[in-house]
Amino acid sequence: MALIDDTRDILAELIAFPTVTSDSNLELIAYAADHLGALGARTQVMVDPTGHKANLFATLGPETDGGIVLSGHSDVVPVEDQDWSSDPFVLREADGLLYGRGSCDMKGFIAAAMAVAPRYAARELTRPLHFSFTYDEEVGCLGAQQLVEDLARMKLRPSVAIIGEPTEMRIIEGHKGCCEYTTRFTGLEGHASAPDAGVNAVEYAVRYVSRLMELREALKERAPQGSRFDPPWTTVQVGRLVGGVAHNVIPGHCSVDWEMRPVTEADRLFVRSRIEAYVAEELLPAMRAVSKDAEIVTEVIGEVTGLEPADENEARRIVSELTGANGADVVAFGTEAGIFQAFGMSAVVCGPGSIAQAHKPDEFVSRDQLQSCLDMLCGLERKLVA
Repeated sequence: MALIDDTRDILAELIAFPTVTSDSNLELIAYAADHLGALGARTQVMVDPTGHKANLFATLGPETDGGIVLSGHSDVVPVEDQDWSSDPFVLREADGLLYGRGSCDMKGFIAAAMAVAPRYAARELTRPLHFSFTYDEEVGCLGAQQLVEDLARMKLRPSVAIIGEPTEMRIIEGHKGCCEYTTRFTGLEGHASAPDAGVNAVEYAVRYVSRLMELREALKERAPQGSRFDPPWTTVQVGRLVGGVAHNVIPGHCSVDWEMRPVTEADRLFVRSRIEAYVAEELLPAMRAVSKDAEIVTEVIGEVTGLEPADENEARRIVSELTGANGADVVAFGTEAGIFQAFGMSAVVCGPGSIAQAHKPDEFVSRDQLQSCLDMLCGLERKLVA
């Protein structure tokens, strides 16, 4: 059977696992672990603290540092309120397109990696090949963050990561980070006729937002020279402000949902340090002058590190040689690649399918895209036996 047909069959199995982020991925991880373990791979299932999610890290080849990681996330976004032409968790093929939730984002890449694994298992590899299948990428890259912590604890240091998000097999060497926060304000309720006797949580939230907007403007001056991002600077955006109960009641509670998309890690630290100093030095002292119980607390919903383009990038060089691509791009969407880069690996994003299909009803990946991915993964063999 041709590799493309093996890939299609594996993809059908993967799609049948409804690994929506709100649900468990353990059955899919067990399936992949069995598949790779039967080939002789050393498999490690790393369960999260809830016991309902897990990463799989499997290795073929020698037990040394410097390996190459093929990485994909196992979770998919929900299908509720989407108008699908067929069951989203049953693979449907028509006119060379393979439909199903996660087909391009990103079970297609996982299926291709699993399909070529027997070729690697049959060779005497001189460099390790790792398969990394993670959980909860769609809600903050939680699995990848746990994975690098586990790798550090195991004292294992791969050197290259290829993240197979759907890029139409273009090489992506950079993307912004994505940081999401909820800041909650606790003031002191009271009657609107005596505003000085209360602590208006909404007013302090508005002052907080105003400071964020000032920082947003300052970030434009920090745009790296020659930045290829659009816009080229780190952005800050306020998505929601909720507080208050009536016109004549001083609101005691308010919350602000906001996000930042940093071009560099230094920008993330710049914003966090400035806004935290503003809270500690100005807002909280003013609030607590009236009520000692006043509080401002920021919850980190997710901080996903961006992928910063690097002059020297072994991952980019390897994938360029395998695909014949002459250049590399940057994109607006986020991936786990920055987490691997921050861990010390060179990283690129390159995988089958289009991001334009991700998260939509009737999501699909084409056979042609999967074949291009298989060609790249088969070519990788010569990098592992040299």
